Amino acid sequence: MLYGILPVLILLPILRFQDGQLAAQNSKGKPYAVIVGTVWGSDDHPVYGVTVKIRKATDKPNKVRWQLYSDHHGEFEQQLPAKEAEYVVWADLKGFKSPDGQPVHLVKEVTVHIYHDERQDIGLHLEH
Repeated sequence: MLYGILPVLILLPILRFQDGQLAAQNSKGKPYAVIVGTVWGSDDHPVYGVTVKIRKATDKPNKVRWQLYSDHHGEFEQQLPAKEAEYVVWADLKGFKSPDGQPVHLVKEVTVHIYHDERQDIGLHLEH
């Protein structure tokens, strides 16, 4: 039994190190940044199926550069160019129905500053 657990204990720190590091290059070998986030409901539980939109802070408010959806864990992830820029992230709740049927709104959009090839973690909070 110990011999089955021993390789796992040896590899665990290595796997954790790799998991915690941002893969600094995409499939084409170019560095990138990434925004990773979670959509939280008013009950502080993650929310599935919310449309998440991202634009550069210098763009007009109605311009959307990236659109994605929160997964079953309420999470989303978007790769971005690895250069200094500021982005605005928000939840588009048009057509979204909460599980309890009550209308929800986004508490506030989130501004994210990227410097280079890094990961930024954020949360989008909804309330009734």
